[in-house]
Amino acid sequence: MSALSVALTGNPNTGKSTIFNELTGARQKIGNWPGVTVDKKVGIIEHNGRKISVIDLPGTYSINARSQEEQVVSDYFKTNKPDIVVNIIDAANIARNLFLTIQLMENGIPLILNLNMMDEAQRHGIKIDMKKLEAAFGMPVTNTVGRSNKSVRKLLDVFTNAVMTNYKPSKLITDHIERVHNIEHSGLAAAKIEEEVIAARYDLIDKIMASAVTVSATDKTLTEKLDSYLANGVTSILLMIAAFYLMFQISFNWIGQPLADLVGEFFDETLVPWAAEAMESAGVADWMQSLVSDGIIAGVGAVVNFVPLIFTLFIILSFLDGTGYMARVAFIMDPIMRRAGLSGKSIMPLMMGFGCAVPAIMANRALDTHKDRMISIFVTPFITCNAKVPIIALFAAMFFPDNVANVVFAMYFLGIITAIIMAKILSSTMFKEQQSTFLLELPPYRMPDIKTVLLEAWDKGKGYLIKAGTIIFAMSVIIWFLSSFNSDGMTEDMDNSYLASIGSATSVVFAPQGFDTWEAGAAVVTGILAKEAVVSTMGILYGADEEAVDTDDAEGTAEVLNATSMGGAFTPLAALAFMVFSLLYSPCMTALGTVKKEAQSFKWMAFVFFYTTAVAWVISLIVYQGGKLLGFE
Repeated sequence: MSALSVALTGNPNTGKSTIFNELTGARQKIGNWPGVTVDKKVGIIEHNGRKISVIDLPGTYSINARSQEEQVVSDYFKTNKPDIVVNIIDAANIARNLFLTIQLMENGIPLILNLNMMDEAQRHGIKIDMKKLEAAFGMPVTNTVGRSNKSVRKLLDVFTNAVMTNYKPSKLITDHIERVHNIEHSGLAAAKIEEEVIAARYDLIDKIMASAVTVSATDKTLTEKLDSYLANGVTSILLMIAAFYLMFQISFNWIGQPLADLVGEFFDETLVPWAAEAMESAGVADWMQSLVSDGIIAGVGAVVNFVPLIFTLFIILSFLDGTGYMARVAFIMDPIMRRAGLSGKSIMPLMMGFGCAVPAIMANRALDTHKDRMISIFVTPFITCNAKVPIIALFAAMFFPDNVANVVFAMYFLGIITAIIMAKILSSTMFKEQQSTFLLELPPYRMPDIKTVLLEAWDKGKGYLIKAGTIIFAMSVIIWFLSSFNSDGMTEDMDNSYLASIGSATSVVFAPQGFDTWEAGAAVVTGILAKEAVVSTMGILYGADEEAVDTDDAEGTAEVLNATSMGGAFTPLAALAFMVFSLLYSPCMTALGTVKKEAQSFKWMAFVFFYTTAVAWVISLIVYQGGKLLGFE
């Protein structure tokens, strides 16, 4: 007996993904639909002796192909004919959800209508007569409570027993389809035809609601009460800031960073010494020992070290999204973000950038349009992530000891302003022809399904490990080679390495900015590997004891480096220009790998590298030369 193919479709926030996760559990394969970053989820299960392939289509309000999600759903039904299509409907918002149902039926797609979250509908005073609804459509109607495994598993019996050829659209539906056909061939202008078709769909929805649904008056809901504080007025902004602050504290201080530190300690204090001892005992060549320890293990460590941060952050974000709060954040910020050429949903990835650019870039897949996704990916690297803070703090402590807080604040502010300006420029130039839409539903507040939260976090984290990791690993090996070899072979003196030569060549570019030493050029290059490497590179190249260079202790490191020649290598104005360049130029290789993964193109990864570096060069030039003109040198 052949496998049964089942497609799940429906609006966002209908509990569709929860049902998919309950049906398939960990038996899922996650990828991307061809040509887009929208997730493709497929699960294989067996029931009543029959194998069932379940595909979770992207949540969409329509199949007009105006967004990536709509395009995916539209293309899927044009090229695929699954045995069963299940339209998941939020029973508490049935009228709005039926718009997609009618579109699907207009395209001749036989459906099973599944009324999900029936418990919420009852609390809202909504009573649905399933028999009348089934008669109105001429299609089978089922119901579930999404978070109830027992409820969802009943669908498997429906899948294996349903014979869709036994169902035919009702006269109500066939009359509607004929009406739409007449409108589309009426010779009216395209805009008028669309308007008339939409009106016809809502007429049909009104008839179905009148025959099968009754709504009783209820008291003010919990969602309405919470929204008076969480989605309106100044209070909503203050609470949003507090929520983000708590999220970053948990991710980057309380849970995520301590776990990342443990991973780092394992690599530095256990794995590297063990590997070095094992290779030395086996008589492995010095260059191979260095490749394994400083290249391969360091490369893997660079990837794995981010994992606790990413997983912690995505668990929190998935939880907040499941509660319905993230939709309120986008709603609050939309008027502000729209001035920069983006939608309100873009605020979340940008704010995540203050922690780390990698999860911030990944989070852009939640944005509605290609334009919003790409622009947000392109400007996220300008935000001051945690890895840039040691550079800013070190140079501020060394060259501006009386104004450290003011300088650090100015750097954060510069990153934000640069991101906003570049978003506006990109929106008005490269993406001028593309529209930025903002279609948003404010779902009711609810306790999210923990299984769904964990699976979503795992999907995103796994994608980072598999795809971004390959690029990061390759770049780690390249950087190792450059810092360990010269034309005569392997060298223990980094001053004589290819990296030093590259640093010398690179430094020429920065003569107009006042920091044209080869050490500064080399630090810029290693900063592409990891921004934290800038501080350690400076310490090593200027002769400081490597153990005394602590990226977590800016003042202590500043004292150490002041005792070296570094203090005289920069003027305060040149140091400020170097800080500005380090803040704005190319993101680290981890972030570049993530850009490639999310934008699905090496071309866009290269574009981000060169354009951010060019912007950084220009702004640092303005800072240095402008400062000289004002007499600050």
